[in-house]
Amino acid sequence: MNKKYISILAFFFCLSATFAQVDRSKLPEPGTPRPINIGDYESFELKNGLKVFIIENHKLPRVGYNLVLDREPIKEGDKVGYLSMVGQMMRRGTETRTKEQIDEEVDFIGASLSAGSSSVFASGLSKYNEKILELMTDITFNPIFPEEELEKIRTQTISGLAANKEDPSAISSNIGQVLVYGKDHPYGELQTEKTTNNITVDDLKAYHANYFKPNIAYLAIVGDVDPKATKKLVKTYFGSWEEGEVEKPAYKSPTAPEKNIVAIVNRSGAVQSNINITYPVDLKIGSEDQIKARVMNQILGGSGSAKLFTNLREDKGYTYGSYSSLSADELVGRFNASAEVRNEVTDSSLVQMIYEMDQMKSGEISEEELTLAKNSIAGSFSRSLEQPQTVANFALNRARYGLPDDYYNTYLQKVQAVKKADVQAMANKYLKTENAYITVVGKASEVEDKLGQFGEVKYYNTYGNEVDPSLSKLPDGLTAEKVIENYEKALGGADAIAKIENVTMKMDVEAMGQKLQGQQIQAKGMKSKMEISMGGMTVMSSISNGEDAMLAQMGNKTELEGAMKEEQIVSGALFSDLGLIELGAELKLESVESINGSDAYGISVTLPEGGSYTVYFDSQTGLKVRYTKVSDTPQGQMNQTVNYSDYKEVEGVKFPHKLVQNVGSQVINIAISEVTVNGEISEDTFNVE
Repeated sequence: MNKKYISILAFFFCLSATFAQVDRSKLPEPGTPRPINIGDYESFELKNGLKVFIIENHKLPRVGYNLVLDREPIKEGDKVGYLSMVGQMMRRGTETRTKEQIDEEVDFIGASLSAGSSSVFASGLSKYNEKILELMTDITFNPIFPEEELEKIRTQTISGLAANKEDPSAISSNIGQVLVYGKDHPYGELQTEKTTNNITVDDLKAYHANYFKPNIAYLAIVGDVDPKATKKLVKTYFGSWEEGEVEKPAYKSPTAPEKNIVAIVNRSGAVQSNINITYPVDLKIGSEDQIKARVMNQILGGSGSAKLFTNLREDKGYTYGSYSSLSADELVGRFNASAEVRNEVTDSSLVQMIYEMDQMKSGEISEEELTLAKNSIAGSFSRSLEQPQTVANFALNRARYGLPDDYYNTYLQKVQAVKKADVQAMANKYLKTENAYITVVGKASEVEDKLGQFGEVKYYNTYGNEVDPSLSKLPDGLTAEKVIENYEKALGGADAIAKIENVTMKMDVEAMGQKLQGQQIQAKGMKSKMEISMGGMTVMSSISNGEDAMLAQMGNKTELEGAMKEEQIVSGALFSDLGLIELGAELKLESVESINGSDAYGISVTLPEGGSYTVYFDSQTGLKVRYTKVSDTPQGQMNQTVNYSDYKEVEGVKFPHKLVQNVGSQVINIAISEVTVNGEISEDTFNVE
């Protein structure tokens, strides 16, 4: 045998023998953490108070500028949302450039330029260093906040808020903010359509004038730069920036409740509950506890291998995932543990979440769990060092929060030094199972009876305002049939409706920033045709002849069957809700919900083929105000909602002229521009090919 092959065989033999001696059931012991050299930086301060940090990195010919204002959080009052608009508006026009000119100049040099209410960031090739600074300082010092751009942002914002009204996660976030921080704290304020409409250009200008001051600002520069030349550029572009006094408001620090409070937001059409255990914590950035507390939370719910995930998903199968977070903050931190679970296991899931928190407090932590958590944090920290901007952020943090000079150089050593006793101590200090807000967004009728075991049960609306649950009880003697009868009267009455043979509606549709046109034709006999077009080309259509139904998207046609066909036929039918009983659908009056500030009766509908949805009728006007359905998708269950408003009378019958459809996080706005009753319609209109 060739000596070369003998050597190779001998190598693998020795290697196999070595592996055979390794106990693979145990994790390898972590090595001694090596000190990390984060990198040096030069710093100086301009006469106006701007603090500057220059971090050289010549690996790539790029440079980044990060300007940060170190201001206190601001309470926005009845104009919540204006702070988020400041940054967007700063980039939409200056005294010397329009938005289009800014975009063109940024794109021409391949740069990035963005702004927030307390930051401005710019980056690009270092050969365009001065041009980048010119653009950055132009939007920083000279924004004009154009009125027309504010209206664009306002429209987009309101559209997003409409989507959040139907999003259980957004609702859960809202109620958590209000309960944990309170509405008198800047962290507890909620943006609504009303507060958004209150915002003016003058509000944005006043904020910019009051808070964009160099004496509260830090500028970090990272990349392929020469410190001496860069210092000269900084003085040139930032030296004339005028300093000024900046208000430092003080806020009362929120505290956890004396005993658990269970906060329910009723969503009668929901098949899942969004549950959270949350409360404020006193955990400051850079404090002695922060790293130890991070290790503790990593074990509890910081990853897919943590206790909450392993218990609720892998062991019990209650959810797709359950996680926790423990955030440090200069004012007040927050703990949050969350999951989305099936209605029937809402209480069981909370039992398990509390159990895992209590286990942490009792010290039920294995060495393997501790090692995995520390390794995960170390890996994340090490990967972050690959980004030059990380070094800049570290420099800013050290300056802003008074961190020790070696805070980040010894970070991994401090992580690896955490012991089981430290984790247990952090758990007992920061995990509160008897002083928490337990929020549940879901179908109250299916979960509320089992939630009293966790604490006092209270009811809230989607904006975190407490409501009287007695107001959500259905009136005695009211039935689904009676609600439908009142709806018929509200539309115009049976006689007026009977005279209508067909209806044609023309509509303007706005979806995902695109403007489209639509037309829907409905006729007696459950016949309907809907077409959506853009630029003269049909992008979607659906047809029903009362017996069969077809759906076409971008020319691809699908004949519907079973429950999908039935739902398509029913949803497109003329005054479809009035014919549900004759169709054999099962109707159940099951809830009262507040919709747009008014109570609405919810009727669950189950069609003969098994399709189901819920429709809501205003308790005062009798008109339909909402349709909601939960659909199974490859990404999980998704809520679909249509809101109806702006009813106008045509030929003695009222028709909604504004519809807002939410599909997951997408919002579709539909404005009915024309309604024609009893027009000439060919029978071929409803041919299902």
